[in-house]
Amino acid sequence: MILSLITLWPASSQVKDTARSKEGRFQTSLKVLKNGILSVPGDFREMGHLTSRNWKKTAAYAGGIAGLVMVDKYTTEFYQDHIENNIDYSLPKIGSKSEKIEFSPFRGNDAYITYSLLGIYGGSIIANSEKGQTAVVNSFKALTYSYVISHLILKSVFGRQRPDPALSDGIPPESPFTSNPLDFGNFHGISFNSDPDGTAFPSFHATAYYAVAKVLAMEFDNYWIPYTLVTAVFLSDIKSHRHWVADMVAGGVIGTLIGKAIVNSSRKLRSKQKKESETDQAFLPEKPRLQLIPQISGRMVGLHCVVTF
Repeated sequence: MILSLITLWPASSQVKDTARSKEGRFQTSLKVLKNGILSVPGDFREMGHLTSRNWKKTAAYAGGIAGLVMVDKYTTEFYQDHIENNIDYSLPKIGSKSEKIEFSPFRGNDAYITYSLLGIYGGSIIANSEKGQTAVVNSFKALTYSYVISHLILKSVFGRQRPDPALSDGIPPESPFTSNPLDFGNFHGISFNSDPDGTAFPSFHATAYYAVAKVLAMEFDNYWIPYTLVTAVFLSDIKSHRHWVADMVAGGVIGTLIGKAIVNSSRKLRSKQKKESETDQAFLPEKPRLQLIPQISGRMVGLHCVVTF
């Protein structure tokens, strides 16, 4: 059901879409893919601009997350006992069942995000919607950036241990889990797969899911649908995430930054291309025009030929 809703929603959101391209489907798809690649440097520049342009807001977010880390023992214990334990639903398994692929966007609940995006992409190609295709290409970029930034880099740098799955029971946790929220610095090198040791901060799934939600919300100008559906997918597997509250909040903030930067960068590139196209059109030589003007006088009747270059 969630898959079908995510897939059908953009189609209804494109009523105001000037985005039905006047070009052919192949030309539109090729242009969107090309722009997705060309905008990569701008994506990272925009991430830097978003964090540095308003340094007070950045400092406030960083300070807030640091504060959450300090009280994580209490907030996460409350979260485990009163929130996590009361979320008891799951989604039907639709992803790959291969045990050889441990970390795949086509496995587990991640498949709901991946297949939904592919559904939107296919529908957008059929409708020749540049907006829909751009939204999906940017969403897959958001997933990729989230994996690199959150999973490969930040988890390796911070090396925070995951919390004891039952903090309130008073039983010492088994390694690598911990009851100490300040247990950082457990460096283990880059881990490409899911690893419980030193990989708590930030939450990769929170980063990736909310990066995609931000992209879709901005591209389709609708926040309720993408955030509601992405949250529903995230919570359906909440017990397996094993994170401190600060890990998930940090992941959501980082994902929002990634998604916003990608859309801003994409829009700037398309705006630049539009201006360049208009400038080129302005300097194109006018085509010769032929005008035949009737000439009538008391002495003659004829045609006056005027050619404009």
